[in-house]
Amino acid sequence: MSDLQQSLDYLYGLQKFGIKFGLNCTENLLARVGNPHRKLRFIHIAGTNGKGSTAAILSRILVKHGIKAGLYTSPHLVRFTERFRINDEEVSAERILGVFEKIRAIVDESQPPTFFEMVTAMAFLYFAEEQVELAIVETGMGGRLDATNVITPEVCLITNVGFDHQEYLGATLSSIAREKAGIIKESVPLVTGALQPVAQGIMKTVCMNKSAPLYRFKSDFRVRRNSNGAFHYKGLELDLPSLRLNLMGRHQLGNAALALAGLEVLQQKHLLSLQPQFIAEALPQVRWPARLEVLSTNPMVLLDGAHNPQGAESLREALKGVFSYKNLHLVIGIMADKDIPGILRRLLPLAETAIFTKPEYARAASPDEIRKMARPYIQKCYVIADPASAIEEARHLAGPDDLICITGSLYFAGEVKQLFGEPAL
Repeated sequence: MSDLQQSLDYLYGLQKFGIKFGLNCTENLLARVGNPHRKLRFIHIAGTNGKGSTAAILSRILVKHGIKAGLYTSPHLVRFTERFRINDEEVSAERILGVFEKIRAIVDESQPPTFFEMVTAMAFLYFAEEQVELAIVETGMGGRLDATNVITPEVCLITNVGFDHQEYLGATLSSIAREKAGIIKESVPLVTGALQPVAQGIMKTVCMNKSAPLYRFKSDFRVRRNSNGAFHYKGLELDLPSLRLNLMGRHQLGNAALALAGLEVLQQKHLLSLQPQFIAEALPQVRWPARLEVLSTNPMVLLDGAHNPQGAESLREALKGVFSYKNLHLVIGIMADKDIPGILRRLLPLAETAIFTKPEYARAASPDEIRKMARPYIQKCYVIADPASAIEEARHLAGPDDLICITGSLYFAGEVKQLFGEPAL
């Protein structure tokens, strides 16, 4: 394990090189290990929110159909190994260490890769060595210049377009949509859940220019929630009137629809034969942590990684429509580079109390600064910098019929999961 820790120290040390957009470094790394990505079939997913949930749904359905499926996502919550899965099983530390050492051996230290470039190359080499039949790959940020965009997938999915990472992707919805649309390839179908006319217009134009078929949520495929908690999916060809998904929240039905439409495209390409029974069995088995995840009960403690206004809006809808409780108590830790007022504006009016805390992460926002921004939205708010103490205070404030919701960041969510007993490496 000390070998793995040394390797992780090297990888995390690459973060000092920051975020470097462009594909050359990733392509060079992969070329030096035999271009493993060219031996694989991919599903490529971009979008502001919902990438991980959509990827997890895709993986579970593919595995249920007997297809060996790779899954590459980011960031990890607790363990670095969470980023790499085959058939929904996390890679072992020893296995990924072996892959790391092969990539490390060919790194040009005079032009070191970024953390994400290195980890992406590791994922592709691992999947090729294990001969996965389909690899589901989530972009790190944006799309056009994201390290994952060296692949030519069988289908592209763009979940949605919202405001996040504006310092890298641009300040307008159209500029962000253009970056996401950068994953669209010549003649490769695109399935999208983006609903804004400006985003749809950009994707339509790019698809026309690249002769790429386009399938849009609420036009080419749709979903409707049934009164009994199940949902009806009407797709490109499939019509499944009564499905149940393990992930909570109305927004997750949209993610499920997107995943199913993506799989229907693969069926059109004769890459799999979808069985309604397997789909119905897979969806209730989907697990994706820190998305409306119940950590404990009495009082109920809910964890959600909402870290931008769009994510906060989905959480707000779930808090209003999915859960029943007397009073809501929020524990919030946010990264300083996020739209903090946009998150607070959506969540604080629902709460009886809010406790602002500081995750152990360099980019974490000062809880005192968050409290200043919170004043228009809530009366009872506190600063407790230590997350464990903040959660303990929320438990003290909450009655048995109340709800504690811990939110604001996926990095914070990982820290919280460790506090609740999730083992680290």
